[in-house]
Amino acid sequence: MKVAIASGKGGTGKTTLSTNLSSYMAESVPVVLADLDVEEPNSGLFIQGELIHQEDKFIKVPEWDDTNCTLCGKCQEVCNFNAVMKMGKMIMVFPELCHGCYACSELCPAGSLPMVPKKMGVLKSFRSGNLSFIESKLDIGVEQAVPLISQTIHYLDENFTEETIQIIDSPPGTSCPVIEVVKESDLVILITEPTPFGLHDLKLAVDTVRQLGKPFAVVINRHGIGDNNVEKYCEEEGIEIIAMIPNDRKIAETYSRGELLYPTIPGVKEAIKNVVTYIESAGQGIK
Repeated sequence: MKVAIASGKGGTGKTTLSTNLSSYMAESVPVVLADLDVEEPNSGLFIQGELIHQEDKFIKVPEWDDTNCTLCGKCQEVCNFNAVMKMGKMIMVFPELCHGCYACSELCPAGSLPMVPKKMGVLKSFRSGNLSFIESKLDIGVEQAVPLISQTIHYLDENFTEETIQIIDSPPGTSCPVIEVVKESDLVILITEPTPFGLHDLKLAVDTVRQLGKPFAVVINRHGIGDNNVEKYCEEEGIEIIAMIPNDRKIAETYSRGELLYPTIPGVKEAIKNVVTYIESAGQGIK
């Protein structure tokens, strides 16, 4: 079962919920936590474990071979991302724009755009008892997050059984990286905050998840600040709020030291228990 922790904006508490939820569940069952916010992963600040595997990850991009090229322009025609362009008597390739779809290479009648590997990041795997932790990180200057996210999800599927619960710390927002995570998930937990910004971006996230047809519920972080408009919205839309994490200075202090919250803060532990109960219930329905 894959559970994606997502939100419409950054800074709402995805990492807080992901790390505490996975660590709490790992006290009794095997769990893997995957940080797929590959542009800026930070779950590793809170999860300690032994490094058991590390590998470079590559994306294949086209490289122009002018030997037999007829300059027909087919490559430019089929590329949806403007990564390949015919310019005079040469073909220009822009690797930063390439999504690795192979269209230009496969459809080139002269075979003049072979795909070559280009390093895009690194994947690391850690283990601590029942908890496995996977972190993928893009290299500096690499612009495409989706290929690395896709390869990391494939790594999870290849290396962990269906009995292992997967908690995924998703990228923020509602753009392509989030879609790549959510479309592969069985359940989505949207975490938000009770502020106008939190509500605005929660609505975007809800629309996205509904378009993808995924079951979801909401967790409210920093409950006690702002207003109750998030609760009103969820009630009007028939969205279940499964937990509320209180706004507490001790939480901020503990978090700033890179420590997990649930062992020392009862309000957080109670919220995590509620999330676990919901996941178990939802899991029975998904099965």
